[in-house]
Amino acid sequence: MVQLATRVDDAVGETFKSLTKQLGTTPADAMRMFVMAFNANQGFPYEVRVKRSAVEPLSNEREALDFIDVTSSELISDAW
Repeated sequence: MVQLATRVDDAVGETFKSLTKQLGTTPADAMRMFVMAFNANQGFPYEVRVKRSAVEPLSNEREALDFIDVTSSELISDAW
């Protein structure tokens, strides 16, 4: 067994402890669940990205149609 530890601000830690209790688990079990999900996903079990400051417009109708095709295909794939 390996021990993992981290430090967080007091308020963040108290919120974490309170929420895990409300969910019927412990902070240690929540950390174990995160590690298991992280390993199973070979990375974060949710999207991690830099927030864009501005949206860039599509340059023409073809680009818009291509965007729709790709996006709809991804949504359908995620639904299955």
